Amino acid sequence: MTPQDQALLDRVAALIDSDAYRGHPLHEALSQLYAHHLEQRERLERLISIADGFQQTAHEDLHATRHQLQRQLKRQRKLSRIADRYQALLRERNAALADAATLDPLTGLANRRLLHEQLQRLAADAHRHGRVFTLAMIDIDHFKRINDHHGHAAGDRLLVALAKTLASELRGADHCARWGGEEFLVVLPATSLDQAETLVARLCERLRALSVTFEGERLRLTASVGVAQHRLDDDYATTIQRADEALLEAKREGRDRWRTAD
Repeated sequence: MTPQDQALLDRVAALIDSDAYRGHPLHEALSQLYAHHLEQRERLERLISIADGFQQTAHEDLHATRHQLQRQLKRQRKLSRIADRYQALLRERNAALADAATLDPLTGLANRRLLHEQLQRLAADAHRHGRVFTLAMIDIDHFKRINDHHGHAAGDRLLVALAKTLASELRGADHCARWGGEEFLVVLPATSLDQAETLVARLCERLRALSVTFEGERLRLTASVGVAQHRLDDDYATTIQRADEALLEAKREGRDRWRTAD
């Protein structure tokens, strides 16, 4: 209410209370109108108070709801980060399990299981399209003697060094696995026996030059190799057997050499 409105009401109240106008014909009507106005004003003030209270409550509820939503959003983001970390850990664990299932833990080369899978694909491709591939079975000469004289740690060092040499000498499409113990199997896709002989001869030269220093002593190794080209009518297991027989022939002839299967 403005000061002017309040002044008008005060003037009306003074006129109603004045004895000079008590007998005036409009006195009663003005008194009733004034009383009705006061009643309506009181009611309006109550409504305004209720509305203010409702607005305050609504504001508080809105603030509480906003605060709750912010907390939920913060919690959701935290859960999302936890879920992301869990997924990352799960992927790392799955990758580690896959590596453990398919890689040799000492050398990091493929293990026998993974190479079997690769050989299955190569053999199927050879059968469908007539594409040749060649296997080379490699065995370190007198490896037991190395372990007996210098210990298994020295033997492990030689295995790792040989694996690195193989990885550096082979082509991008070639495969190599630790077949077991001191044996390694090399798979040469799209490679004939003649082509493989050149690669194996170079590889044997590299192995003869390989040395590892262990506890102040320089250790050297040589290897025997059996080479076999896959025949389209055979399964790959037969080709492995033929390469192994050629390896045994190289051993019988004095080691530190390679021989090819018939």
